[in-house]
Amino acid sequence: MQQLLQHKYGWLGVLTVLLIVIYLSAGIGFRADLTADKRYSLTSSTRQLLSNLDTAIEIHVFLTGELPADYKKLSVATAELLDDFKSLSGNLVRVKFEKPGEDISDDTARAVLYDSLAQLGVVFERNEITSTDKSTAQLIVPSALVVYGNRKPVAVDLRSSRKVFRQYNVMNDVEPLEDKEATRNAAEALLEYKFANAIDKLTRKTIPTIAYLVGNGEPVDLKVNDLGESLRNDYRLAVFDLKQGYPDPAMIDAMIIVKPTQTFTEEDKLKLDQYVMNGGKLLWFVDKLHAELDSLMRSQAEYTAFDRGLDIDDLLFKYGVRINGDLLQDLNCSKIPIVVGRNPDGSPNMQRVPWPYYPFLSSQTDNPISKNIDRVLPIFPSSIDTVKAPGIQKTILLSSDTNSRRISSPAIVSVNSVSNEEDLRSFNKSFVPVAVLLEGAFQSLFANRASAALMDSVQRTTNRPFLRQAAKPGKQIVVSDADIVTNAVSNTAGPLPMGELPFEGYRFANREFFLNCIDYLVSNNGLFESRNKSIVLRLLDKEKIASQKNTWQWINIVAPLLLLTVAGSILQWRRKKKYSV
Repeated sequence: MQQLLQHKYGWLGVLTVLLIVIYLSAGIGFRADLTADKRYSLTSSTRQLLSNLDTAIEIHVFLTGELPADYKKLSVATAELLDDFKSLSGNLVRVKFEKPGEDISDDTARAVLYDSLAQLGVVFERNEITSTDKSTAQLIVPSALVVYGNRKPVAVDLRSSRKVFRQYNVMNDVEPLEDKEATRNAAEALLEYKFANAIDKLTRKTIPTIAYLVGNGEPVDLKVNDLGESLRNDYRLAVFDLKQGYPDPAMIDAMIIVKPTQTFTEEDKLKLDQYVMNGGKLLWFVDKLHAELDSLMRSQAEYTAFDRGLDIDDLLFKYGVRINGDLLQDLNCSKIPIVVGRNPDGSPNMQRVPWPYYPFLSSQTDNPISKNIDRVLPIFPSSIDTVKAPGIQKTILLSSDTNSRRISSPAIVSVNSVSNEEDLRSFNKSFVPVAVLLEGAFQSLFANRASAALMDSVQRTTNRPFLRQAAKPGKQIVVSDADIVTNAVSNTAGPLPMGELPFEGYRFANREFFLNCIDYLVSNNGLFESRNKSIVLRLLDKEKIASQKNTWQWINIVAPLLLLTVAGSILQWRRKKKYSV
């Protein structure tokens, strides 16, 4: 190198080599993710989705500007993720951070814009900023809008449906406090899945068909309003009457069975069985016992929950589960308003009390359906047992907490179901299953009892042969509570979202769980792999920070200045001593 530089035109050769290295390095991208939780790595299914894009995708991110620290961190994480999306798609993913309505001065026009965005699913939050002399409201839009061609844009809620709470005592009526740092951290873990799923739904060539089953007393009124509206945006929604014929898996990708109240005949079960054998997917939401809050309120004391007599136990048992004839309770539960007395003016005195029949459900396993979502709220759930079924893999999706008990049928439902210390000691079970995923090659319930005439009848009706075993591995999800996906109806506000109780003002993750179940059953893109991503929250010790705040401020701010001053003084003194005459 030294000889080259001594040459007359050596500097020109060095400059040429340097320019070539810079040019080549600009076209080569390399990044190593050295984090333990691989927070900066994308899954293979997401990479394949992005590499297969052939048309530009626009993503408008509205979480920008002056933000609180927790939302600022989420905004930065979104920007980093979408930079990866842009790079892997060959710049076909185009990202723009903007505040909606920022350039609109007219309040009416801005309100119209906000309303149109809200109808698309964009969420808005009001954040109160309090200073020493005043309090101001800040509008935060923790959403993004994914736009593709002339299709309806898909809104992405950047927040997590899972709220992380600090420990609290439900029996002492102490409300839980949200751990905002942990909640935002859960939101970061889901960013890849949310954006990849939105892009997949916009670019997919076929739209799955979901059928709502009727014919056995399933609700068709406003109690399933949110269920229908939630599905209508992303799927083809149909209604299928089981009494009218055999469901065709070539036309119906998945069927939902919600809160049947009438007995299933042998023919009904045969139709469902052959639908499963031919590759159909079933999502069961079943109330085995008749237990309703309205019945308790009318009795004002207690009543007996009784078996509905659906006669589907043998079918579910063959597939690998048994819904028990009991009611599940847990001390970690929601609260309901109860009249506890009278006020001096004669009006009823209402108080919200813990209601163990409404236990909080969550996932105890790393499954892609219920991981990283908030608690799910059931109403009078039963327990589920898994039973032996050759070739069937069973995954517990939802279960109760650590202080549970089961009340066997005939179950007495009472307002004061926990009245003494002995009752409390009976809550000695943990993680009782309520929702189970079944995967594998299912065996037909009618394999060893179908006559030749019955098999011929099935073939004549469906133009398909009677199958004793599923032609290929299938999927089913069985949930022992139907009210997870039904919604309350308010006399003033109309249908509420599923997972929200009247007068409660809080929505649990029932809708997210339901949509994840549907997506898992009908999707084959592998994007659910990214739902299992976990980002470990590594927090500093806040007590130590508060107690040692001044010490570290001195070390980080004052100490370097003192060190520079001392070093400069010594150097100046040595120069004067050396060069003075």
